Amino acid sequence: MTFRILKATSGQWFFRIVSSNGNVLAHSETYINKSDARTSAQTIINQAGGGKIVE
Repeated sequence: MTFRILKATSGQWFFRIVSSNGNVLAHSETYINKSDARTSAQTIINQAGGGKIVE
């Protein structure tokens, strides 16, 4: 499972949770700062017990 950090057309940042077969499982709200999106993704990874962030 990967967490892809992406820039929205609005200029804000969000992440997608993507399964190993490429299906999008979920996406986050948008964040003004890329670091905030990354921190939120990392929090989920820490609580769920696995995953990696791709930028």
